[in-house]
Amino acid sequence: MSHVIAKNVVVEFPVYAGKSLSFKSTLIRAATGGRMARDASDRVVIRAVDNLSFELREGDRVGIVGHNGSGKSTLLRTIAGAYEPVSGSMEVSGRFATMLSIWLGMDLEATGYENIFLRATVMGLRRAEIEPLADEICAFSELGDYLHMPLRTYSSGMAMRLAFATSTGFPADIILMDEWMSVGDTDFSQKAQDRLRKMIDQAKILVLASHDDALVKKNCNRIMRLDHGKMVELTERCN
Repeated sequence: MSHVIAKNVVVEFPVYAGKSLSFKSTLIRAATGGRMARDASDRVVIRAVDNLSFELREGDRVGIVGHNGSGKSTLLRTIAGAYEPVSGSMEVSGRFATMLSIWLGMDLEATGYENIFLRATVMGLRRAEIEPLADEICAFSELGDYLHMPLRTYSSGMAMRLAFATSTGFPADIILMDEWMSVGDTDFSQKAQDRLRKMIDQAKILVLASHDDALVKKNCNRIMRLDHGKMVELTERCN
C-alpha cells in the first residue's frame, strides 16, 4: 500500500561563508525562514526541516501551509528524494509524480517527441512504460508537426503544453504539488485543469503546499502547518 512515513526528519543547509551570526547571517535567516544552528563541525547551518514526524496513508489529501520559508517546499523535495535528511528517515512507498518542476529533464535541442521520453525518464519511468502513452501525450499537447522540431523553436505556451502533457500523462500513486498547477494558454487551460483533476482523483495520496487557504480546504482532508521547519499543527477535516 502507498504511504509516506517521516520519522524525526531533519534537513539542514550549511552556510559555508558564515562562521558567526553576523548581519549577513541574519539576512540569510530572514530570507529562508529556517532556524539558524551549528552542526558537529561548528558550521552555521539553516535548519529548513526540524524534527518532523508524520504518516500519510491511502486516501490522505494533505495541505501543507505556513509562511514563506516555513519549510513547505523543502519538505516536498525531501519526500521526493531530492534532499536527504541529515537525521531521521523518510520512507515512501508507491510511484510518485512531482509537480515541483515540470521542466526537469527537458532539453532545448531535443525534439518535442524526444522530450516526452527525457522528461518521463526523469520521472522514474522506463521506456517500456513510456511508449504506450507517448501518442496520447502528443495528441493532448495539440502540437502536431512541432513535435518533430527542437524545443528551442517553441513559444513559451507551446513548451508549457508539452511539459504539462508529459508530467500529467502517467498514473501516479502519490502526487506532490507546490501550489496548484495552471497552464497560462487560455484555449488549453480548461482541458489542462480537467486532466489534472482526474489525475489527482485517481491518486492514492496528494500532498499540496500552498498559501491559498481556500484551495487547501477545498482539496485536502488533512492540514499540516509549518513554522520555521517545525510542525505546529496537523488537523483532520471533513470535506
